[in-house]
Amino acid sequence: MTSLWKHAHPIVPGAAFEPGSTHDVVVVGAGITGLATGLTLVRAGLDVALVEKGEVAELATGGNTGKVSLLQGTTLSELRRHHPAGLVRAYVDANRAGADWVAETATELGVDFSRRTAYTYAQSGGGVTAVHAEHDAAREAGLDTRIVGVPEMATAPFDITRAVALDDQIAIDPVRFADALAAAFVAQGGRLYTRTAVRRVHVTPRPTVETDFGELFADHVVLATATPIMDRGLYFAKTSGLRSSCASFVLEGNMPDGMYLAADAPTRSIRTVSAADGPADIAQVIVGGAGHPVGRAESELALLEELVQWARATLPVGAETHRWSAQDYRSHNLVPFIGTMPRTLGRVSFATGYAKWGLTNGPAAALRIAAEIRGEKKGERPDWMTTLGTRMTVPADLARGAVENATVAKEAARGWAEAERTPVPVPRPAEGDGVVAQRGGHPVGVSTTGGTTRAVDAVCPHLGGVLEWNDLACTWDCPLHASRFAADGTRIEGPAVNDLRRFDAATESTPTSS
Repeated sequence: MTSLWKHAHPIVPGAAFEPGSTHDVVVVGAGITGLATGLTLVRAGLDVALVEKGEVAELATGGNTGKVSLLQGTTLSELRRHHPAGLVRAYVDANRAGADWVAETATELGVDFSRRTAYTYAQSGGGVTAVHAEHDAAREAGLDTRIVGVPEMATAPFDITRAVALDDQIAIDPVRFADALAAAFVAQGGRLYTRTAVRRVHVTPRPTVETDFGELFADHVVLATATPIMDRGLYFAKTSGLRSSCASFVLEGNMPDGMYLAADAPTRSIRTVSAADGPADIAQVIVGGAGHPVGRAESELALLEELVQWARATLPVGAETHRWSAQDYRSHNLVPFIGTMPRTLGRVSFATGYAKWGLTNGPAAALRIAAEIRGEKKGERPDWMTTLGTRMTVPADLARGAVENATVAKEAARGWAEAERTPVPVPRPAEGDGVVAQRGGHPVGVSTTGGTTRAVDAVCPHLGGVLEWNDLACTWDCPLHASRFAADGTRIEGPAVNDLRRFDAATESTPTSS
């Protein structure tokens, strides 16, 4: 479960942690948003510390498909369906600013990338309407898209009925880029603390970041953690956690070098990889899809296997080289939340809700957050920053939120009811399997990975959801608000900030009979 980008890449070394140190800004999270924010601020002369629980590009940034595109599936038409044209244009302008920042910074830092045509395509007649709607929304928002038909797409080995195309988009190795950003940040005097978990952030009497190794103090804190680890503003209830998976293969035939994303179900994301925009010495192709809400799939492994089977039956591929999955969050009103967190006295900034388009939305968020921290007035900032910062909520947004939160309530009740059905001890799970049982009315998760059976508290420490076993990533996932934990209970991501309690596996499971 290592992505193509992260395979054998050098680890960016972090500095020795300095507990009690004070900085102008502490940024939490070393993905694209945190790195872009940190580099922008340190170049502006601020004293910045960047804190990361794992390594640089540990999660979403290291697990995407490396597409830096303003054509994002059916995003623009979905926005336009319920929002004014001005807001859609502002979203496009923000993503254009993010993409331009990526291109300029990658060029400056010597990170190669390629220019490609991006396609949103219909796999059948049912997707043609969506393709045309995306074209109309994109043109209205200022993008030079065009409709292409079967003749132009004849070289693609998969079914394309019609597509909307946008030229001159970017394919890049996101981990190579993230590593270069981290190195530049450190070279400019920034402090990078990796393998340092942040547990809490306090606002008063002064902004304080609590880590496993001590406290850091700052004038301002930026939460670049995909979803905020502070509950002020209740953004965990205003977004939905989504997972998707990818597999990469050796390319054994001819394929066009476009970047493709299906407009209709099942979602397929396809792009080739070359030495110019990836780590491969040999040509490869990435196929993505298998999307689902976190913790709500019967089998994540089965979803990925279906995707792999489709790739083998459809594309000129040879050996599978890597498989991985990643997570992002979608705002109920489809526009990312970026700015100052409520009830923090203006001292905490955050960004969330990229809906899997973090390589453009992340740098855009960094530009806005950095402008606000530097004290730039509204008239000094691009119009898109003001428009997205004062967006409206429409009935459709409220309806999406109501449906999601009703589903959360249903999942909460279902998880507790199902856990009650099976008491511990349970038969020791097979390798890669996990099961939730109950001990004295409390859910316990028992799993076996790497030949070791472990037992942990199966109740999410965020808001009490009963965790589900993810048989692809071998993690415990919360179906309520998308927190995730390793098999041993270590927190991975999400609004939860604490690890799971560990139990003695020997008392919660029994050996299976031979």
